[in-house]
Amino acid sequence: MDVTPLVPKGRQLIQGYGDNGFRISGARYEGSVWILPEQTIAWPVNAIAEVSPDSLKELLSLASRHVRILLIGTGKSMLPLPSSWRAMAREADVSIEGMDTGAACRTYNVLLTEERSVAAALIAV
Repeated sequence: MDVTPLVPKGRQLIQGYGDNGFRISGARYEGSVWILPEQTIAWPVNAIAEVSPDSLKELLSLASRHVRILLIGTGKSMLPLPSSWRAMAREADVSIEGMDTGAACRTYNVLLTEERSVAAALIAV
């Protein structure tokens, strides 16, 4: 019995992570990424401390057109998100959740296969 979830054509499914990158829908991405349901974008940060308010606003702008849930993969371990990020997300009508990158990858895939409107910003591990 095949238990592989059905994913609509063109959706960005995370197939693997590690070695400072990701395998998404058959393509290898080096470094951190933003992943939207139909697009993956390189994200030039190596740690959550490098995320600027401007880059977060840019991501929320992209996400608010497509999604209602934004997962932040904070790296090898879960780090709390600043309250200012939550306020920016609320203004964009997006729910934001922080978790370690592995958990964010798994959660993103589950929500994507459930056809939920989800995006993720993932720090490479």
